[in-house]
Amino acid sequence: MEGNNSSKKLKIALGIALALFLGIGFYTMNLYSDSKKAQNELKDEKQLVMNELKTMATQYDEAISENKVANENLVEARDRIQGLIDSLKISETNVKSLWRYKKKYLSLQKEMDVLLAQNDSLKLENSYLATSLDSTRVKLEASTMFTDSLLVQNTALAEVVENAAILGTVGLKGFGVIERTSGKLIPTERASRTDKIRVCFTVAKNGLVQAGDQELYVQVIDPKNNTLGLNEQVQFDDKTLNYSIISKFNYENENLNVCEFVTAKGQDDFEKGRYIVNVYNHKDLVSTSEFSLK
Repeated sequence: MEGNNSSKKLKIALGIALALFLGIGFYTMNLYSDSKKAQNELKDEKQLVMNELKTMATQYDEAISENKVANENLVEARDRIQGLIDSLKISETNVKSLWRYKKKYLSLQKEMDVLLAQNDSLKLENSYLATSLDSTRVKLEASTMFTDSLLVQNTALAEVVENAAILGTVGLKGFGVIERTSGKLIPTERASRTDKIRVCFTVAKNGLVQAGDQELYVQVIDPKNNTLGLNEQVQFDDKTLNYSIISKFNYENENLNVCEFVTAKGQDDFEKGRYIVNVYNHKDLVSTSEFSLK
């Protein structure tokens, strides 16, 4: 009877021990499963923080790239975030460590919101300034074009005035004359009887010319293309003029009748044929005429 009781107690003890073993094993398995799950959740949370930090770094990179002169505060903030990312990569994956990094991330997120808002405001100001500078440049270009146009017009006007401010002649004519001992002059068309050639013209009134002593160059060319009279030369820039006589007179801003006499070449008589008479105001030909001697 006692042997049966001992055997029965042993079986009960073994059953309890087996139950405890199974319970402990089940508990241990559950504990390991919970720990594994917690580790995976921590890893996921760590990767989430890592992704958020990388996103912030990318936003800073974009903001910096939009500025030709990078904002120093943006660069410093981006460098701090990159340092935090590098540190997070090698950190332990536990609740305490992850919470510390999340606090830093939240602090940097607030800082980024402020810095990016300031950067947007700066970009807006720069855009306004660029627009203002463009407008100023357009106005300056328009002003320069207007000034250039005025300069061209003034230059053209000055040239017109310069060209207009010269004395001209009208009624130019030349003819042969017989000179009597008494001084009387008799017009003639016969070359053999001509003593001198008389050239007459009217100096036309020109308000652009200042009153005072003036002079014009008279040129008489005979049928053989010889310049009669003095046949002297005067140089005007690149032009040489052979003249017969210099007609000098006092101009008083009124029409003025002028006559000059031109002699033959040397002791020769006047040639038969066509004569050309030119009047020059310096290098400018102001009038021309012709006549013939028989």
